[in-house]
Amino acid sequence: MREDNSRPPLLARRSYLKLVSGTVAAGAFATNAAASGIDYDEVIDVTDVGADPTGNESINDVLERYADHHTLLKFPHGRYLMDRQFRFTGFRDFGIVGDGAVLVPSSDFDGGRMFKLGTYYDPGNGLQFEGFNVDFTAPDTGLRVIQAQMYDRLTVNDIEVAGQHDSGKWGPFLFDITSANGSGTVSNVRALYGGEFSVNTPGDIDTGPTGIIVSPYHDGTLRFENCALGPFPDNGLYASCPGRVVVENGYFRNSNISNIRLTGDDSVVRDTTVVVDDNRPEDENQRGIRLDSGSNLWLDNVDIRLDDPNGHGITVMNDVISAKIEYTDVTVGTGRIHGHGIVVESGAGATDIVDSSVTIDSEGNAIQIKPSGGQVRCIRVNVTGDADGSNGRNAIRCYRDDCEFRIVTVDQPGPNYRRAIELGGDDCLIYDGEYRSTHHPILNNADGTRIVDTVADSYDGYDAVKLLDGHTGVEIVNSTLDGGILDQGTTNLTIYGNSY
Repeated sequence: MREDNSRPPLLARRSYLKLVSGTVAAGAFATNAAASGIDYDEVIDVTDVGADPTGNESINDVLERYADHHTLLKFPHGRYLMDRQFRFTGFRDFGIVGDGAVLVPSSDFDGGRMFKLGTYYDPGNGLQFEGFNVDFTAPDTGLRVIQAQMYDRLTVNDIEVAGQHDSGKWGPFLFDITSANGSGTVSNVRALYGGEFSVNTPGDIDTGPTGIIVSPYHDGTLRFENCALGPFPDNGLYASCPGRVVVENGYFRNSNISNIRLTGDDSVVRDTTVVVDDNRPEDENQRGIRLDSGSNLWLDNVDIRLDDPNGHGITVMNDVISAKIEYTDVTVGTGRIHGHGIVVESGAGATDIVDSSVTIDSEGNAIQIKPSGGQVRCIRVNVTGDADGSNGRNAIRCYRDDCEFRIVTVDQPGPNYRRAIELGGDDCLIYDGEYRSTHHPILNNADGTRIVDTVADSYDGYDAVKLLDGHTGVEIVNSTLDGGILDQGTTNLTIYGNSY
């Protein structure tokens, strides 16, 4: 464990003390049961049947004795000790609900999970788990709080982890819906202090814990609402599954590899904030969001702020069939590496970037589109910032054929030959845009380029458009090009209706 365990103090001291003392209530039991949609046959107050609310005696025997189908176990205000995993599978309609309750593992806890509720081969059907604070503030502490694999009807709400997960064991949460027609909701789940890299812990899992896992056994729909994760070593929220995942109103900060890593057809991240403003020595790549695979992936109204970049803002990987990035703002500052704003990898399918912005002060690309794959369209995109051209001349670098840039505005006044856009893919279109930069705003290194109704201007007086030799079929029409065109040997060049 690190000696400095206070690295990400994302809660005020007053809030933190409330968590570990158990004074934050999850709400009345009656309303909780109604919200889950489960009608229980039996409701048991665990303190009435022997559970110790002072944290001195383990509650596992009580859990094992009274867990049953159609049963709700209530945990009143108090502190509840667990000394081993509680496992219950194949059930129907089961609930564990706290009201100002704190769960704490014993110092000699046996196993890697606190609650294992359902498995992929024997899932439950109907689970309500909510209203707990989990105390991981002791040194070398951290377990999987809950692993829930349901056929259908999962409700997890108001679970807060206090303290850093620094045991080197599995991360705090795993959720799956095993039925393609099933669904579940995970809301108000928070682990703001994140996790420690295994090398700094007594444990030995690879790299370190993941905040939330959605495994390959997830086939249904899972919604994550108002969830927040601090820095985890092996992804923040990691969905590696064929099922749909919806992330809404989330906050994710400083995780290694990626803060959100998403797969699954029709999966969405909406109204969510991702921040990278701190790099631990072991953090190798802190992407904002990584889209791994699936069709119709959608980022909607997402704010990604790489104040101390150590990775790219958004990466669209090669197994993505189609994706849309809409109403999304990416800000890239200067930091450990020269991060890019949005990267579309080679082989990635059709990708639309619409009504979005990239502010880049790093020496990288605001948008980088690599060769081969589906068409990329940038529509009503705004690129600003003071990026230097030393380690990446172009704000937009496109080396893929048939891409379109419509109503795109790029303003790059930074030094060292910073350019607005470079086209290296054939048959691309620049339409109705404004491109301003220190060096040549538009650089063409491709065949079949069309530049239409576009404004281009160099702050340092260079030609507005530079055409490299060896290319053919370029068309530049009805554009305002302050500084003119520098043609180094284009054949079949069409130029008309322009002003200079």
